[in-house]
Amino acid sequence: MFKKSACYLSLLLLTAPLVATAEDSDPALVQAALAQLAVACPDVAVGVDFPTLLDLQAFYQQNAGQDVWSDDERRLALHDQLQQLADDGLDPARYNLPAEGSSPGAHCADIAISQRYLRALHDLRFGYLPQDRLEPVWKANPPPQDHQAVVLAIAGLGLQNVADAFEQARPNLDLYRNLRSLYARLRQQPLAEWQAVPGGPLLQPDKQDARVPALAQRLFNEGYLSTPPQVSDEHYSPMLVDAMKSFQARHSLQADGVVGPWTVTELNISPAMRREQLRINLERMRWLAQDVETDSVLVNVAAAQLTVYRGGAPVWQTRTQVGRAQRQTPLLKSHVTRLTLNPTWTIPPTIMREDKLPEIRRDPEFLARHNLRILDSDGLPLLAEDIDWEHPGNLMLRQDPGPKNPLGKMAIRFPNPFSVYLHDTPSQALFSKGPRAFSSGCVRIEQVMHLRDLLVSPAERARTDTLLASESTHEFRLARPVPILLGYWTAQADSQGQAVYIPDIYGRDAPLSAAHGRAL
Repeated sequence: MFKKSACYLSLLLLTAPLVATAEDSDPALVQAALAQLAVACPDVAVGVDFPTLLDLQAFYQQNAGQDVWSDDERRLALHDQLQQLADDGLDPARYNLPAEGSSPGAHCADIAISQRYLRALHDLRFGYLPQDRLEPVWKANPPPQDHQAVVLAIAGLGLQNVADAFEQARPNLDLYRNLRSLYARLRQQPLAEWQAVPGGPLLQPDKQDARVPALAQRLFNEGYLSTPPQVSDEHYSPMLVDAMKSFQARHSLQADGVVGPWTVTELNISPAMRREQLRINLERMRWLAQDVETDSVLVNVAAAQLTVYRGGAPVWQTRTQVGRAQRQTPLLKSHVTRLTLNPTWTIPPTIMREDKLPEIRRDPEFLARHNLRILDSDGLPLLAEDIDWEHPGNLMLRQDPGPKNPLGKMAIRFPNPFSVYLHDTPSQALFSKGPRAFSSGCVRIEQVMHLRDLLVSPAERARTDTLLASESTHEFRLARPVPILLGYWTAQADSQGQAVYIPDIYGRDAPLSAAHGRAL
């Protein structure tokens, strides 16, 4: 699933000299053209900023200053690889090689081709859009990343085999490779056609509804029904319900056959947008590949799904509940460092202000019914009757451990500035829903005890069992912190190579697609 990082440029420069492709090439002329690019090669200089110029200078230095692309076979191999980038969701036109004779002088043409080569390898490895501006991920102690060194290492060694360079740059992440194979297959096929399904009240199985013919035709057009529907039949029959359940499962919805707002939304996404959804998620997975570690916990926030990886392979997966659109779960990378066993719950300020205070004002028994204690800023207890609930001031509400505690038996902690964590929940019935955006930002975990087992050693498991049985609150620090990554993607390929679409609960697909259009 994963591959080792490319060696850095300093190591590359110690390797055997690369092949010089033109015996009569004068290194001094290439370097002079780069030093005076705006004068020597004005057409090339238009698309070269200062960082790119530095990359080009380093690239030619590691090739002894020689021209690189005078060999016809190598140039044709590069052209072929650039065309194949379409299967990665990248636009080959972004990397078009200059037409012969378009740049004055052989050196200018060679530099122009190298600029496309380096750009293509960078975009394939790291993505062509700025993740930090579009969908930033907060990272605890992020390691330094020298993108230039990685790309130059791949580019230099790849001159001996251009196809190998592109294969090395391509993310070696199963999520990416599987989605790429799916996209490569589907992009060659003509777009399907289907009509929109009207909205309306919930459509329950075995009911009559004027929308049923349109719904049946929509399911038939995408292959969920094997026989054409009867145009006049308004009965939501068992056969249609089964087809709808299959559609819902393939679109990460609650597969109950009930047609509600989320199902109608997913039905009415156009074929063109579905294909675009696959393409933009390839970009997301290029970003993701930089942060996924071989032994880690990976949460797809959009799908409300958690996967544990060992040795780069998934070993366990479970459902989660994530933040609703108004209180989104943040994207982050950190390390699980401790478990809170039998946790208390101190209500966060936003939930206190927006949710709990209105409840308390409406219902004087709310505090007692939910086992909530009132504390001042120093943690000292206060009496409810002594507080003006219209202007309560600086106080805290804390819920003791127990079956009603919203954190359940355990909270799984990792450093981050958002005060979010994974935790158990008494709201188990919500795991059967879809989408599962119900929380205020934290991530609720189904089967939290099994996740605990995967995070700790056998000795730690026995110790935490003892502490849990005490029913008192304990902080338990893990002997071995475990990497955790909260990411966001809305399409992937399943084990059979079929598309699985995920509702875009935070509305991020459209801005990402628009950013692609602006980048062209």
